[in-house]
Amino acid sequence: MKKTALVVMAAGMGSRFGGGIKQLEPVGPNGEIIMDYSIFDAKKAGFDKVIFIIRRELERDFREIIGNRMEKQIAVEYVFQEKEAIPEGYAVPEGRTKPWGTGHAVLSCRGTLREPFVVINADDYYGSQAFRMMHDYLMRLPEDASQRYCMAGFVLGNTLSEHGRVTRGICQVADGRMLDVEEHFELRREGDAVLGENGRGEQVTLSPDVPVSMNMWGFTPDFLEELSVRFEEFFAIDVPAKPEKAEFLLPEVVGRMVKEGRASVQVLPTNDRWFGVTYKEDKPQFVASIHRLIAEGKYPEKLF
Repeated sequence: MKKTALVVMAAGMGSRFGGGIKQLEPVGPNGEIIMDYSIFDAKKAGFDKVIFIIRRELERDFREIIGNRMEKQIAVEYVFQEKEAIPEGYAVPEGRTKPWGTGHAVLSCRGTLREPFVVINADDYYGSQAFRMMHDYLMRLPEDASQRYCMAGFVLGNTLSEHGRVTRGICQVADGRMLDVEEHFELRREGDAVLGENGRGEQVTLSPDVPVSMNMWGFTPDFLEELSVRFEEFFAIDVPAKPEKAEFLLPEVVGRMVKEGRASVQVLPTNDRWFGVTYKEDKPQFVASIHRLIAEGKYPEKLF
């Protein structure tokens, strides 16, 4: 029987566990953190295991605080994102202190992932509908499917913060398939519209109803080989131009593949409201939303 995995990008967590790390902030009534709700939803949707992408120096603390209790609920594996994991023949530029972005994070799973998988951020709440749709899409694919991916398409207006400006991947979609995805910045609601700027620094006005990517992607295992090839290209072209800041990002890789005709991405629209703690002022609203979902019967009061 086909298996599916959930990949949680958690390598961006703070260098030390403790106060101030938003992924560990309790949001549920029994101290549950954001990841608890994602893994609860993923397990309920039918995912068979969770792979945490973390930094090697955090392994012990991560296992103690998160991993050990998750292992009682679902199969758990770990991979490590390290800035030194780069193509052969290259060197880490002097002054580079961080890894290479979300595409590099997922590439860390090469050799571990052999089944279709969904990728999420550790510090985002996506809602149960998105996990069900993504899982069902991957399960319907033929065993030998390749370059047929999917993305949870959130509604822009459901992903904004009331306390500051945000960055989102604005998608162009036709007949349910993604044509393009472009990062937009400084997004905020103004009346019935959303204002911000595109990647060229131009001011734009958007409808709150446009679909956006929140870094919830579904892939078949062939994507890891594609990432490997493109990561080498990234090192040859992008890194020399911006050695300290260049990032190898999932939306950019997928967007290029779509434009080149090398992949199709089915956009699975969800009306669930995304929640995150972009600003510290977002947390009370997040907590209130979780309590409301519990009252509506979407979650038990004690998850595990």
